[in-house]
Amino acid sequence: MKQHILITGATGMLGKKLVSALLEQGHSVSILSRKQKVIPGVKVYLWDVDKQTIDEECIDAADCIIHLAGENIAGGKWTPERKHKLISSRVDSTHLLYRTIATRTNRISHFISASAVGIYGDRGDEILTEESIPGTGFMAECCKRWEASVDKGLALGMRVSKVRTGVVLGKEGGALEPMAKAVRFFAGAPLGTGKQWVPWIHEEDIVNIYLHLLEHPGYSGTLNACAPYPVTNAYLTKAIANELHRPVWPINVPERILELLLGEMTAVILNSNNTSVQHLLDTGFKFKYTHLEDALAAIYSQKL
Repeated sequence: MKQHILITGATGMLGKKLVSALLEQGHSVSILSRKQKVIPGVKVYLWDVDKQTIDEECIDAADCIIHLAGENIAGGKWTPERKHKLISSRVDSTHLLYRTIATRTNRISHFISASAVGIYGDRGDEILTEESIPGTGFMAECCKRWEASVDKGLALGMRVSKVRTGVVLGKEGGALEPMAKAVRFFAGAPLGTGKQWVPWIHEEDIVNIYLHLLEHPGYSGTLNACAPYPVTNAYLTKAIANELHRPVWPINVPERILELLLGEMTAVILNSNNTSVQHLLDTGFKFKYTHLEDALAAIYSQKL
């Protein structure tokens, strides 16, 4: 069934691809943006999360909201001010959407929100399912508050889905670009011990997970959104180097060096998340890329 989808965070790496995929499937799409934009086939509404203002007409035609908005977790050092921004960009934006839904007549029945595997914290080799308890540290706290704000939609009688996303690999943007750049300039090396698990996913599969949730009205709740076979940081670094025909240094970048450069933000690259996606597979979802080498080969075969 064709739907009208309202998307936040639509100008990011995932958002752009999701908008294109939805339009290709014949859905109607509108977005919320801080600035007026011209996107063919898309209605653009304005909002300002900091000022808690929104064009309330954005929800009038919507059947579903896909909420991707949030400051880049790795966009700068985690100063107290930036930590506040990282949380508020997620929590306050969700509150603004729900306030609008609660006070204006609408037909929205499904709220799909991004989340992140960062909610588990640093868990070593432990296999993590959606029932695993949240971890500790700033990323875990940010995700817990994020998901708690999303769950308030249940009181409005909506179906609520939370997509705990791993490391998205794609040609432009995302985590792959800075990793590949280091490898290209002969600076590639495993980070920390190199044994930490990286729950990667190809950009096409993460887009398809959102489409899958739209097409299966019986599912709600939380899903880990990663490829079925996570790899270690050392394995990921070597796989990128092999694809680019570059060497990898036979030494690791010490954790203390990373902490000097990045401070507390080292958690983004040193936390270990060995995630299970059995719940997602049980919904009938079919991955296109289950193995890292196939995903990287597909990405680097693309023409820019």
